[in-house]
Amino acid sequence: MIAKLRMRAQALQKEAYALYIAVRDPRVPWYAKAWIGLVLAHTFSPIDLIPDFVPVLGYLDDLVVTPLGIALALKMIPSAVMSDARQQAEGLLEQGAKPISRSGAILVVAVWLGIIVAIVWSIARAVMR
Repeated sequence: MIAKLRMRAQALQKEAYALYIAVRDPRVPWYAKAWIGLVLAHTFSPIDLIPDFVPVLGYLDDLVVTPLGIALALKMIPSAVMSDARQQAEGLLEQGAKPISRSGAILVVAVWLGIIVAIVWSIARAVMR
């Protein structure tokens, strides 16, 4: 079972990398590029939106959100574009190339900072009453 999960994870990684390549193709519609940008920022971010130490939700984030986002993105892209991108991704992965999304990390940090500011603001507002 672990080997099967490992194979699925590798296939998902390859699809995500293919999306990383496909998003730069001019044949991909703008709305697909926007969605893919969000999915890739989440997938390749070195920081999780919901940390893995949070019970259930931490892993649910990785096991549900990422595959569903990738599945939806794959439906938005023309099949010829994805075929080309998969071939390029396979070659790059064999060379050991791995994308990292710095913009994804910045997005995650911004979301967490926004949550912290909202909490501090609401606490300060409650204390001032």
